Amino acid sequence: MAGVRVLEVAQFTFVPAAGAVLADWGADVIKVEHATAGDAQRGLKVLGGVKIPEERNPLMEHANRGKRSLGLDLSKPEGQALLYRLAAKSDVFLTNFLPSARAKLKIDVEDIRAVNPDIIYVRGSAFGHRGPDADAGGYDMTAFWCRAGSAASATPPGTDGVVWQPGPAYGDSIGGMTIAGGIAAALFKRERTGETSLVDVSLLSTGIWAVGLAVNLSLATGTAWQGSEIDYHSSEANPLVGIFRTRDGRGLSLSMLQANRYWAEFCTLAERPELATDPRFASAQLLFENAAAAGQEVAGIIATKTLAQWREVLARGEGQWAAVQDTAELADDPQVQANGYIVPVEAADGETFSLVASPVQFDERPPDVRRAPAFSEQTEEILLELGLDWPEILELKTADVVG
Repeated sequence: MAGVRVLEVAQFTFVPAAGAVLADWGADVIKVEHATAGDAQRGLKVLGGVKIPEERNPLMEHANRGKRSLGLDLSKPEGQALLYRLAAKSDVFLTNFLPSARAKLKIDVEDIRAVNPDIIYVRGSAFGHRGPDADAGGYDMTAFWCRAGSAASATPPGTDGVVWQPGPAYGDSIGGMTIAGGIAAALFKRERTGETSLVDVSLLSTGIWAVGLAVNLSLATGTAWQGSEIDYHSSEANPLVGIFRTRDGRGLSLSMLQANRYWAEFCTLAERPELATDPRFASAQLLFENAAAAGQEVAGIIATKTLAQWREVLARGEGQWAAVQDTAELADDPQVQANGYIVPVEAADGETFSLVASPVQFDERPPDVRRAPAFSEQTEEILLELGLDWPEILELKTADVVG
């Protein structure tokens, strides 16, 4: 996307994550932040009980890598005028401001299109641009995880409480990637037809899509998808589907959906070949009918070896499996390393730190990830590119129009 300019007026992770992906793909993304306060996410000090490092803030790095930061007060006419000048030279305008805020700041579709009729205007919202909650704010915890069905679907029946989403900005990151794909499609359409687009993505719509198979089953049957029991085995019809406990207390996920295909292989690898010809499991139909008993056998077998041992054993077969890993273990996963899913990034001081790469790769190469900007770091650079001179910039700084 070299040569594509994205003008981003957004905060936190959901929409800024889209700008980060586009920056990874080569776009020039200008992040507009409040002239004195900056992105509100810069002020977060603790998240989920974890103290956020002040240097190389991982929250800001994730959603803002590769961008340029412009501190700008959009509540002032001078700030709006500068934004319009930037919009006139941009391909995409990207925002997650609420409709009321967009109207107040004069950055709604008609305002931006007045200075650039060809610009692609992109709105990220919590609940969508129509309906009674169109002007309601929200986060991925509310709109994506809870309202869209994931929280209830992930919570086992009888649980005292509701399962929280797996990590911070979980739905935001998925939603950001979704927005980036929508922008790419809109740019492609404009190149092919000359027509621009108004792109809308919400956390609610993304959350519903994420559990789309379960929702479609509910639409067809009228029955809500029920979370699985926390047990050795999650399938009533397949003994090779579930999360099992190893001898050292680790989790091992088996997801061999074609049970009859892999049953004999698993029994051989597990050094229990007699189970393959056990009268209870000797055919596909019998294995299906006696899946609970077979699952008990599998659970007992898995409990006899450590996770490290099972890695070696199962690697010799063709069935599908994975270790249950936590977020701290991922960096040492050889598959993660081989594919560049976590990449080195050079900090402003020249030191190197690691960051999760955006998931799309082109030509078998990980994205070239650059660090996130400090607040208002490129303000002067961007204003000079617009044609302002230093006396004008100093005047704007004195008036707190720019950072």
